[in-house]
Amino acid sequence: MHMNHIDDKVTVSPQITVEDVAEIAAEGFTGLMCNRPDDEDPGQPAWAEIEAAAKEAGLKTYFLPVQSRPEAETAAEGFAAAIEENDKLFAYCRSGTRCQLIYQAAKSRA
Repeated sequence: MHMNHIDDKVTVSPQITVEDVAEIAAEGFTGLMCNRPDDEDPGQPAWAEIEAAAKEAGLKTYFLPVQSRPEAETAAEGFAAAIEENDKLFAYCRSGTRCQLIYQAAKSRA
């Protein structure tokens, strides 16, 4: 799993698997966010599967899928709130780029 540490609190990544959730929790993350809609690509794990593993691992979960500009604006608000609610937040999407852009939008609101 490729992790891109953006700052002391936020790390982003391309698509993760259910098996990756245990490693994310072991790394000390307290929250897990998905910025990718279900069924964006064939074979991608559904959010419900990832979320179940995350909750079992004790992580707070956030599902803020983004496909359009209005969704990105809403997601930026949610991302900012999630940053405040967690010591360490792990976010993923298809490549990690969408998460980085939403993170930047969230930080610009602060």
